[in-house]
Amino acid sequence: MKFLDHLEEWLIATLMAAATLITFFAVVHRYGSGIELLQPLLADIHTSWAQELTIYLFVWMAKFGAAYGVRTGIHVGVDVLINKLSDNNRAKFIVIGLLAGALFTGIIGTLGATFVWEIGHTEQTSADLEVPMWLVYLAVPCGSYLMCFRFLQVMVNFLKTGELPKHDHSHVEGMDDVAEDINWYAMDDNLHPHDTSHKGGKQ
Repeated sequence: MKFLDHLEEWLIATLMAAATLITFFAVVHRYGSGIELLQPLLADIHTSWAQELTIYLFVWMAKFGAAYGVRTGIHVGVDVLINKLSDNNRAKFIVIGLLAGALFTGIIGTLGATFVWEIGHTEQTSADLEVPMWLVYLAVPCGSYLMCFRFLQVMVNFLKTGELPKHDHSHVEGMDDVAEDINWYAMDDNLHPHDTSHKGGKQ
């Protein structure tokens, strides 16, 4: 699982970095072409493909980023009512919610795979890059199936430990916490499903 986790993170980071660099290059080229001194150097360089490629990179990044969000618990959820329930009922609704997420993403992945199969038998290509469109739409089944797997992974872990992945939005990676025991943005209801233990106690 660690290999898959690292692969997922590196893939997202690589796609984001590539999209950023391509966009930066296209902007520099556009403004550089207006400088008389640079016109001879940039005249033969065409960047009409940059916008299309950036869009496709962000589509792939978003699909894998959604799966990453499930694994790390960064997706936004409205769970005020869930937190008011007893531990047993809360656990049941959390499992139902995770199963619903797995079912939905599994269906989307299957429909996406069917669409990719059908479009793969055509000669449809993108406008600027002229790459096969099935390669672009492949992000839908790949990302959706990975997201489905992450929902099931979180559910199994929850059934075993009673814990859900949580993300501290106030924490910045690589920076020392000035006061670890103080949460300046703490709220009384926490607005997050509390962890439950199947042994009868709270975590």
